[in-house]
Amino acid sequence: MRAITVVPGQPGSAELSEVDEPEPGPGELLVETLRLGVCGTDREIVEGSHGEPPPGRERLVLGHEVLGRVREAPEGSGFVTGALVAGIVRRPDPVPCVPCGLGEWDMCRNGRYTERGIKGLDGYGAELVMLEPDFAVVVDPRLGELGVLTEPASVVAKAWEQIDRIAQRASIVQERALITGAGPIGLLAALMGVQRGLEVHVLDRAEEGVKPRLVGELGAEYHTHPGDLGEPDVVVECTGVAELVADAMQNTAPGAIVCLTGVSQSRTLSLDVGALNNELVLENDVVFGSVNANLRHFEAAAESLAEADPDWLAGLITRTVPLERWQEALDKGDDDVKVVVDFDG
Repeated sequence: MRAITVVPGQPGSAELSEVDEPEPGPGELLVETLRLGVCGTDREIVEGSHGEPPPGRERLVLGHEVLGRVREAPEGSGFVTGALVAGIVRRPDPVPCVPCGLGEWDMCRNGRYTERGIKGLDGYGAELVMLEPDFAVVVDPRLGELGVLTEPASVVAKAWEQIDRIAQRASIVQERALITGAGPIGLLAALMGVQRGLEVHVLDRAEEGVKPRLVGELGAEYHTHPGDLGEPDVVVECTGVAELVADAMQNTAPGAIVCLTGVSQSRTLSLDVGALNNELVLENDVVFGSVNANLRHFEAAAESLAEADPDWLAGLITRTVPLERWQEALDKGDDDVKVVVDFDG
C-alpha cells in the first residue's frame, strides 16, 4: 500500500512509499484513510526541523489530521464497519505520569508521550492504518469529508474548555472575544466563540479573500488593524507572532483570560515587563498556553462540527489534492486555509 513517509531530520527525504499493510492487533480497528489534513507541523517535519521515527526505524509515516472509514471492527470495540472516524494524535507515556494516568495525556509532564505522525509512532498518512478504539472518535456521517477538521477543532475545544474553567474562579461573564489569526485554528476558535453566544472579533492581515468572508458569514467582526479592537474579555492567540502575543497580554478588559495556542519563532521585542506584571496582577488577568487534546476534547470537537453550518465548514477546506500529488499540499498559498490530501479519489 502507499504511504507518505519521511526521514525526520533530513530535508528532502519525504516521499510516497510502498509499505506493508498493517495487521491489527487484538481489539484494534482497521481503518481506510479518506482525507488527511496538512498543517505547519507536517511542513516542519518535511523540512527536517521536527519529528521522531518509531524505535528502530529510519522513516516515519507522516500525518496526524485524519478522517477514515472503519474497514474491520472487532466485536465489543464499540465501532461498526463503515463508520467514519477521526484518530487521536497523542498516546500517554508508558510510566505514566499523573496526568497521563488520568487520561489527561495532553498535559503530560515528563515528555515521554508519543504522537501519531510526529513523535515515535507512524501517522495516518497511509491507505490503511490501525487505530485503537480508545483513541478513535466517531464522526457524524452528515459531515462527510468535513470530518477531517476534527483534529484541529479538538485543539480549539481544549482551549475553550480551559478558558471556561478559569472563568469560573471569579464568576467572570464572557461577552467579547478576540481571535488573533484567521487560519484553521483561528477560524475554528471563532466558530466555537460564536456557538457560545459571544461577540467575536477576528484579527488577521488579509485585506480580502476567503478569510474576511468566512468571518463575516459567522456573524463575527473582521479586523486588519489591532487599534480598533477594544478590550476583550477573552483572547485566543493563534499566530505565535511575537508582537501579537505581547499585545494580547496587555490590551484586555480587567479579569481577562488570554490563551496562547501559537508557537513563536525566536524574536526579541522591547517590552515593559514591569508594566505588564502590574496589569496582570492588579486586574486579575490570566495568561496560559494550550496545546494538543485528549479524548474529551476530540468528542467536543466532533459535536461542535456537527452543529456548525456545513457550507461554512466546507469553506475552510480551500484546496484538496490527490495522494499522487500530495507534496502540493505543502505549498500553502496566500488564500489557503486548510489543504487536504485525498486518499479516496
